[in-house]
Amino acid sequence: MKRIAILSVLAATAAVTACQSDRQIRQVQQPIRQAATVDGTWADPNGIVSTFSAGTFTTRTTDTNQLLASGNYVNVSPTLVEINMTSMVRNTQSKVNCAMVGSAQLNCTTDSGAQFSLTRRS
Repeated sequence: MKRIAILSVLAATAAVTACQSDRQIRQVQQPIRQAATVDGTWADPNGIVSTFSAGTFTTRTTDTNQLLASGNYVNVSPTLVEINMTSMVRNTQSKVNCAMVGSAQLNCTTDSGAQFSLTRRS
């Protein structure tokens, strides 16, 4: 009888051991959130194209590619961009603050209070 009890315990132990495998601890990695970047090409509703690249800013017409304004920009915060630009058309300098609304829209206000929006182009 002892043999049957021992064999039963061994069989039960083997069955439980067979159900278990080498368990590896998996770490779930959270996606890395990158700060939104203003770098790229943006357009206003009139089709004027602005380009932000490595701190420099330009605005050009789409039909003739004429330079309308140029300058530089600084990311003041992850969602605020400050542009210092010179208008080639008016021969004036101005400052523009733009708030990044999502990854595809900039809402901008000039130092004179005019407002406009830019939409990211792909």
